Amino acid sequence: MNRVGMEGSFAIAEAVKLADVDVVAAYPITPQTHIVERIAELVANGELNASYVPVESEHSAMSACLGSSAVGARTFTATAGQGLELMHEVLYVASSMRLPIIMVVANRALSAPLSVWGDHSDVMAVRDCGWIQIFAENVQQAYDLLICAFRIGEDPSILFPVMIHIDGFHLSHIIESLYLVEKESIGKFLPEYCHPYSLNTDHPISLGAFGPPNIYTEAKKSQDTALRATKGKILQVWREFGELTSRHYSPVESYKSEGSEVLLVTMGSFSENAMIAIDEMRDKGQKVGLVRIRLWRPFPFEEFRKSVKGAPLLIVMDRAISFGGPSGPVCSEIQAALYPLDKKPKVVSFVGGLGGRDVDAVTFQNLVNRGIEMADERFKGNLEIIEVR
Repeated sequence: MNRVGMEGSFAIAEAVKLADVDVVAAYPITPQTHIVERIAELVANGELNASYVPVESEHSAMSACLGSSAVGARTFTATAGQGLELMHEVLYVASSMRLPIIMVVANRALSAPLSVWGDHSDVMAVRDCGWIQIFAENVQQAYDLLICAFRIGEDPSILFPVMIHIDGFHLSHIIESLYLVEKESIGKFLPEYCHPYSLNTDHPISLGAFGPPNIYTEAKKSQDTALRATKGKILQVWREFGELTSRHYSPVESYKSEGSEVLLVTMGSFSENAMIAIDEMRDKGQKVGLVRIRLWRPFPFEEFRKSVKGAPLLIVMDRAISFGGPSGPVCSEIQAALYPLDKKPKVVSFVGGLGGRDVDAVTFQNLVNRGIEMADERFKGNLEIIEVR
């Protein structure tokens, strides 16, 4: 494999080229624009033999992706923030019709006030749209996980669209070193896309037909069951990718968590700053570890419970606010995951890093120490959560 220095957006474009996509329909929006600009260049200069559809909006982009995927074309798009929200209605159609569209989201804060900078407001607004959703922490992971996304979504036993989330600017515009996969070695891992139920005038079928009340509930239950069942195939694909590249991925990944009395829980690029904080705190004798959630949907309940087993306290860092809700969205998910357990850790919820604000290693150390103080001060009786915004 060749090691190169590359901006995150360009690395995404290289993965799209490696996958030899057929159709790209996209609309530029900060901080995603570099991705689709680079792909447009690859198409224009003949490096990627694909149809690039320059649409008038993100709603149109996803609508065009529906059509191309439905006729059996390997389809890619990318967006961010408000663009993802403009797609919102169509996202449900893609998952319900089991169209394996692959999309990178350069996560961005939602207005108002207007912000082009990154947080997780956009992804939390679409967390229940039925897509497989995976988080990357650095440029290498974004590249790898996108390659895996095509293999996952297009597998005949899955047939679900996949979102790869990269933090806007923190990953989309950063230059890092990464290893590129050679085209020759990816062939068996990523076969040609062949949708078993694609639209074909020679063999007519119906997609997205009218669903009256007597079948709608059953259709939605079937969809949910199918989405939850994708985890086994996701794990298989990641194992095979690890055998190919020696880079291994898991739904939940831990860092120095063994024997820790406090576990910090993060998701996305800030996890690497958190690792620095964990190193420094452990050097001082503090029994602190880190748990990172990679697979957001389907949520990895079993893996998460196992990763935090035995820890008395979890400190959860969210990058989005659940307005009027009990805590940050990720923290709420964690509470739900832990609820059935007879013995479960206390949970402290923090919300930060909104609108692109940096959370450095020192801030993470302060966050952990404050979380421990809050737990000591406030956890009484049956209280199970403290919220700090």
